[in-house]
Amino acid sequence: MNFINEEIENYAISKSNRPSQFVKELGEETKANIPMAMMLVGEMEGSLLGFLVRSLKVKRVLEIGTYTGYSALCMAENLPMDGEVITLDIDDELTPLSKKYWGQSPDGNKIKKVIGPALETIPNLEGSFDLVFIDADKQNYLNYLKMVIPRLSEKGIVVVDNVLWSGNVLKAASELEPTDNSTTHIQALNDYVCQSNELYGTLLPIRDGIFLITKT
Repeated sequence: MNFINEEIENYAISKSNRPSQFVKELGEETKANIPMAMMLVGEMEGSLLGFLVRSLKVKRVLEIGTYTGYSALCMAENLPMDGEVITLDIDDELTPLSKKYWGQSPDGNKIKKVIGPALETIPNLEGSFDLVFIDADKQNYLNYLKMVIPRLSEKGIVVVDNVLWSGNVLKAASELEPTDNSTTHIQALNDYVCQSNELYGTLLPIRDGIFLITKT
């Protein structure tokens, strides 16, 4: 669900930094051939991720949820030469598509994909991260956040996607569809950040909602 008029969003995209040819083609192939293409972060959010990486002088990125690798490449292209993106996913099925475009990009060698449950993988990763991007299974959103906060560098930030969840976060539990097993978990994360004295968060109504979070 977009919360901004489509013409306004397209205008904003047209005035923002445009994606590289590699990112553009990866996005196009995802939309044309991959199921659930709405999971793609899209050009506006990709531009924001690149801006954050560049402006905050990020060197190490942790991404939870790779999908086709679009967002990983958006971030990698804005890292310094010695920067890295470690992207985690439970599934290896889309790795060939990701690597097709990562391999074409001069920045693709900054990306390392690790397969397995993120909650098991994260404790085994070394060092701290300057930016963590969470865009994976909603049921573990709060678990992921609690796990990565201690791993942030001094000025590190967490970016969480889909925190408005097509507006469903406005609904009470009694109003949700019986098959909806995501909304309450997103609400729990949003409430946790808002109520925490140790976190500073700003929730942006961009696309499906983006939460920017840092330590106080």
